[in-house]
Amino acid sequence: MPHPAVVDRIFRALSDPTRRNVLERLTSRSASVSELAAPYGMALPSFIEHLKVLEGSGLVRSHKAGRVRTYELAADQLKLAEDWLGRQRTLWARRLDQLDSYLLKLKEEESS
Repeated sequence: MPHPAVVDRIFRALSDPTRRNVLERLTSRSASVSELAAPYGMALPSFIEHLKVLEGSGLVRSHKAGRVRTYELAADQLKLAEDWLGRQRTLWARRLDQLDSYLLKLKEEESS
């Protein structure tokens, strides 16, 4: 089980639509900073802050070749978020099943 701060960083990174879009784009191939920034109408330093958040969460990795920094998806970190969501889904499904059983029991007692 990952440390809660790790999961917090992942969800913080995923909370922004620009960062989610960058992740979606990186699913098909690695890309340079300029390629990633091109579709957005923001200053490059502002866009780089998004990349820093993604890299800090472990969702992307970067490497530099000459003057070009390239980013790639680190899908293993997404698995941590998926696992957390799966545990929450299981927990709430169980709770809702218990509520359903309880309500059915009350309805039966009311009918008797």
